[in-house]
Amino acid sequence: MLLNLRILLNNAALRNGHNFVVRNFRCGQPLQNKVQLKGRDLLTLKNFTGEEIKYMLWLSADLKFRIKQKGEYLPLLQGKSLGMIFEKRSTRTRLSTETGFALLGGHPCFLTTQDIHLGVNESLTDTARVLSSMTDAVLARVYKQSDLDILAKEASIPIINGLSDLYHPIQILADYLTLQEHYGSLKGLTLSWIGDGNNILHSIMMSAAKFGMHLQAATPKGYEPDPSVTKVAEQYAKENGTKLSLTNDPLEAARGGNVLITDTWIS
Repeated sequence: MLLNLRILLNNAALRNGHNFVVRNFRCGQPLQNKVQLKGRDLLTLKNFTGEEIKYMLWLSADLKFRIKQKGEYLPLLQGKSLGMIFEKRSTRTRLSTETGFALLGGHPCFLTTQDIHLGVNESLTDTARVLSSMTDAVLARVYKQSDLDILAKEASIPIINGLSDLYHPIQILADYLTLQEHYGSLKGLTLSWIGDGNNILHSIMMSAAKFGMHLQAATPKGYEPDPSVTKVAEQYAKENGTKLSLTNDPLEAARGGNVLITDTWIS
């Protein structure tokens, strides 16, 4: 499930140059000197190294601890606004990102297809330019990954993927934080995916090996993950010495797993 403070907000805080010390968390010290995330888009975890993703989780843990456990007020995004484009509705994604951005002192602007003419009466290029002039970042939950790519190309502000047909990075980052809190470390864990080869699985495939995690995925015949994603994931597994197993047998995928991950049965 998604966490109250979505990874999106932590990444946005990074973009504003804030550094934190992680407290009461069992995964080492943040790699502040090696990580530069300010101003970058978050379209897919393919674009981030293992150290960069780990830093996002460290920062997320610190913000969560300081806000939820210590009751601190951290207006890191004061004076900043977030354009939230939602072509597809979602209870958890909206509440977690909108509430989290507000908790950090920012102003979220929720935009549905009734409020914004994304690629219809107004081109994606025009939309990107208008939002760049009026907001500080955009979270876009869209149908097509290609729309995100165009927004990122044309915008002068960071674009964050809130879901597309190909990836859902903030979802799996939130899940990783939950696993990290439970196990203390992600390295060596075996993730078992049971479901179709959708955007969630693609996000896992683009990141799990970077943490030293093994992945066992079972998908129905004809619903396997995208071949281009599989090719990259196989290379990541080879580079990081992890195991990637793709099968059509859910029992095989579940065997020996530390966590079973599922999604809707028909995406």
